[in-house]
Amino acid sequence: MDGAQPIPDPDAERLLAACLTDAEFPELPNFSRGKVRDMYDLLDGRRIMVATDRQSAFDEVLAAVPFKGQVLNQTAQFWFEKTADICPNHVVDFPDPNVIVGRRLEMLPIEMVVRDYITGSTETSIWPMYERGERVLYGLEFPDGLEKNQKLPETIITPTTKAEVGAHDAPVTAAEIVERNLVAQTQWDELAELSLALFARGREIAAANGLILVDTKYEFGVDGDGRITLADEVHTPDSSRYWVAASYDERLAAGSEPESLDKEFLRLWIAERCDPYNDPIPEIPAATLIEFSAKYVTLFEQATGRKFQAPAAGVSVRERVRDNLARAFPEYFGD
Repeated sequence: MDGAQPIPDPDAERLLAACLTDAEFPELPNFSRGKVRDMYDLLDGRRIMVATDRQSAFDEVLAAVPFKGQVLNQTAQFWFEKTADICPNHVVDFPDPNVIVGRRLEMLPIEMVVRDYITGSTETSIWPMYERGERVLYGLEFPDGLEKNQKLPETIITPTTKAEVGAHDAPVTAAEIVERNLVAQTQWDELAELSLALFARGREIAAANGLILVDTKYEFGVDGDGRITLADEVHTPDSSRYWVAASYDERLAAGSEPESLDKEFLRLWIAERCDPYNDPIPEIPAATLIEFSAKYVTLFEQATGRKFQAPAAGVSVRERVRDNLARAFPEYFGD
């Protein structure tokens, strides 16, 4: 399993059946659904975000992965805490292992993607572009002779525009972002500085725990006082690539893929079987989803140094989430 440990219960069918795929509760107002999160905008300016077990790849929701939502939410909680001195974030509370309550922000229409390595398999990743012969990517010049998965000479930012559900993110240069008035020049300069500082903190902590933070994406918004604020998630295995440091050099020398603990495992599984942008994506077997879940749990434990506490067998995650939301927001749920 490439370093991942078995998840607590080997009963794949039971685990898959217990996944949280729907967190729509009619008591709460202003429901909206993203690829992974179900959200509610409260009248007081707070936003409730429930991380489900839905799994997306290549901009499609494909399956459900046991414990995935809890891993994402609790990994993000760890990193929000570890980076709060660098950048303000939207966090108000974590009333449930799958739930974050944040301040609603005016979200900026770009994603800040920071990279230390040339890798990837999606249309916005730099390796597929480079392999096609392109040498100017995101407005940055790349030399000939680079190999997949090798470290870049310096950390780079490759921003994208945000896509709606079902659409694709699009590459864009820093100059185009300012020219198109997506953000002002002063905002771009601050976003770039914050993104590099956040990545440096993540890289440092990951390295201390035997991991390589390969790349990541950040989303920012502006609060009521005009402050740029970190939102959504941070350094999770959905938004970042992580490799196991101990095996990286050997695998790179052998031309093998690094030992990953992130969504790239699933992307590569799919890309080996179809062209995910033009062909139907095949159904993902239960055993593959269980292996994927194990990687996410392992990433959480190794990155945070905390033991993952899986829900007890027979516990409905949906009912637990509802009960905790009812306790946190009694004004909506009544007695």
